Formats: sequence, structure tokens, C-alpha cells
Amino acid sequence: MILPIVGYGDPVLRKVAEAISSDYPYLKETVANMYDTMYNASGVGLAAPQVGLSIRLFVIDTSAFGNDDDLATEEQIKLKNFKRTFINAKMINEDGEIWGFNEGCLSIPDVREDVFRNERITLEYCEEDFVVKTEVFDGLIARVIQHEYDHIEGILFTDLISSLKKQLIKKKLQNIMDGKARPDYRMKFCNKKGR
Repeated sequence: MILPIVGYGDPVLRKVAEAISSDYPYLKETVANMYDTMYNASGVGLAAPQVGLSIRLFVIDTSAFGNDDDLATEEQIKLKNFKRTFINAKMINEDGEIWGFNEGCLSIPDVREDVFRNERITLEYCEEDFVVKTEVFDGLIARVIQHEYDHIEGILFTDLISSLKKQLIKKKLQNIMDGKARPDYRMKFCNKKGR
């Protein structure tokens, strides 16, 4: 089922999300709905707060990046085959070179900015089997994970840009809060009249 994506300004996007246990109600359905919602919006990642749930859960499928001819073949193959559910993720380490990439967010439609992040991360997490894993990720996969991880920490990519750039996008952010954004997917806006 496709869920509405919560727009910029909603308080749920600013909360540090809660860990869940294996008996979390309707977990399988929630995960399936999140993948459906992400694909419907042509996203590569979606965190539970973006669908109004303040829980430590996010889903990623980077296969869309696998068609980028600017990437090395090995990287393309890795991206095409990366689909994963992350539950109760905990960032252990971020290291390597800091590099910029133009990021966007389904909760902040029509806003894209360069964000600088570490190239490599070590993450502890569970998939739906709730077996704890610790894994190292790098490149674009690490970046997508960092972006979604930020969501479960109450951080948005717009928090990571310069003050000047924040000023330049202020009107766009207000338009999103007021429900004036027109993405081609369902959204729930925080200030929209008659919601």
C-alpha cells in the first residue's frame, strides 16, 4: 500500500526515532508499504519518520543508481544489486575522505543541494530477522544510508548545508510546509489548510 510521505515541517521528522522489537505490530506490512511508497515516488531510500512513524526503520534500493554510466562497472553492479531493510541502526564509525554529492529528499520535494559526507561508514543494524550485524559500506551506498540514518536521528539534509544556502531555499521550504509543493506522489503537509 502506498502511504503519504510526510512533508518538511512535520514534527515527526525532528524526533529521534525509537528502537523496535521483533514483535512490533505489522512490521512485515510496514516494510512492504515503505518499499511500495519509495518506488512510487522514484526514491532510493525511505525512513519510517517520512511516513509518520517515529521508529528506527529505513529501506534502501539503489538499483536506480546502477544505470549511471559515469560510474565504474564494479560500482554499477554493486548499486544495481543493493536492496536492504535496516532496523535499529546504530552508526559505529564514519571515516574516509569527505565528498560532496547533490542530495534531495522525498519529504523536501524540488529542493536539491550539495551535501558533504564521509565516504565510508560502519553500521550496526538488523534486517527483519532481528539478527544484529555490523557492516562497512562505502561510496553511494554509504551516502544513501547516511541520509536515511539521519532521518531516524531527526536530522534533514537541509541541516547540513551552509547558512547562505538555507536562506536561498527558505521560500521553497515554506511552500512545502504550506502544501504548495506539487510532487507526483502523495504527501501530507504540516500547515496545509483543511488537512
